Amino acid sequence: MANKRKKIRVAFRKNRHKRRRDNNLTHQVLDEDTGATDHLSGERISGKGDLSRHRTVMAEEAADGSVVLDVDLSQCRRGRVLSSVGLNSMVQAEDGTVFECTVRRILRTLAHNKRNAVVAGDHVLFQPQGDEHQAVIERVEPRHGILSRSSRYREHILVANVDQALIVVSAIDPPLKPGLIDRFLISTEKGEVHGIVCINKADLASQADLQPVIGTYAQLGYDVVLTSATTGAGLDRLCSLLRDRETVFSGQSGVGKSSLLNRIQPGLGLKIGEVSTWTGKGRHTTRRTELLPLDMGGWVVDTPGIRQLELWDVIPEEVEGYYPEFRPFVAHCRFPDCTHAHEEGCGVKRAVSEHLIPHTRYQSFLRIVSGDIDDMPSR
Repeated sequence: MANKRKKIRVAFRKNRHKRRRDNNLTHQVLDEDTGATDHLSGERISGKGDLSRHRTVMAEEAADGSVVLDVDLSQCRRGRVLSSVGLNSMVQAEDGTVFECTVRRILRTLAHNKRNAVVAGDHVLFQPQGDEHQAVIERVEPRHGILSRSSRYREHILVANVDQALIVVSAIDPPLKPGLIDRFLISTEKGEVHGIVCINKADLASQADLQPVIGTYAQLGYDVVLTSATTGAGLDRLCSLLRDRETVFSGQSGVGKSSLLNRIQPGLGLKIGEVSTWTGKGRHTTRRTELLPLDMGGWVVDTPGIRQLELWDVIPEEVEGYYPEFRPFVAHCRFPDCTHAHEEGCGVKRAVSEHLIPHTRYQSFLRIVSGDIDDMPSR
C-alpha cells in the first residue's frame, strides 16, 4: 500500500482568531499627541503565528501520491464509509456494526484542495469513542476507482473504490443528452472506472429513435442497456451487470436512478420525484451519496442527480485522448498540434464530414474543449 515514511508539516488555521496589533497605537497617541505620524508609519499587523499553528506528523506516501497518516493501529478499527455529509460519516466496521463518525481535523487540513476529506466508499481506520457507536476517523486508505467532478475549482469526489459506473440517462423526459454521457465517460476513464450506458424510460421512445445512440457507444466498446423501471424491461440484463460488483449510479436528476434501484432491490423505498413541467429538468430526490448492499451480491451507490458535470483536472489538450474514434484520423491532420476545430486539412473534421465519426460526439468534443458545460439535448 505505502512505501515511504516521511515527516509532514501541517498548518492549522485558527478559525476564530483576530489579528492583534504589535502595540496599542490608540492609547499611545492619546497619551502623547506628538509623534503620531511616526507611530502610524511604523504600525504592523502580525500574521505569522497568530492565524495558524503548525504540527509535524508522520505519514507514508502511497503509490498513487496520496498521503497516508501514521496512526496507532492497536487503537483503531477498519471500516467502510456508507455515507458522508459534511463532517459526519456513517462507517460500517468489519463485523457489520455501524458507527457515526466525525473526521479528525488533520485529515480535513490535508484535503484542503478537495471539497470533501472523506467520501462514500472510502476504506478508513477509525477510533471508537465510548459505548454509543461514536467514533473518529483517523485515516483514509489510498483510493482507487474514483468518480469525481470539478466544484468551485476543487475536486469533488462523488464516490471512491468502485468497479464501475452506471451512467443513467432517460430516453425522454428529461431529454437525452449525449454530451452529458460523454462527460461521464471521460470522468470514468480518468478515475479508472468501467463505464456502462443505461438508457432508462425506454418504453417512452421508439427503438429506431434510440438506435443511433445505442450504436455509437456500443461500437466504442461500452456496455449499453435499455431499461424501464415502469415495465421492468431490461432489468434482468442490468442485474447481470451489477451482480457481485460495486457500481455507482450516476446521471442527471429525474432520469430514474432511484426508481431502478427500487425495482432491483425491493424494500429500499428510495424517494422518487417527477420532472419539472416548467424547466423540463429533474428534481433532486436523493440528497446524499449512499452505499447500498444487494441481495444478489455486490453493492450499489446511489448519488444525487446532477444537471451539469464539469470535468476535474482535464485540460483541453487531453480531451482528444478520451475519444478513441479520433485516433485513426489524427495522423492525417495537416498540423501536429491540430485542435480539430478550425484548421484546414484536419483529418478528424474530414472523418466527421464522411460520417466516419458521429457528429454528436464531435460536437460534444468541441463543447468540452471550449469549456461549455451546457450540454444540449439530442433532439
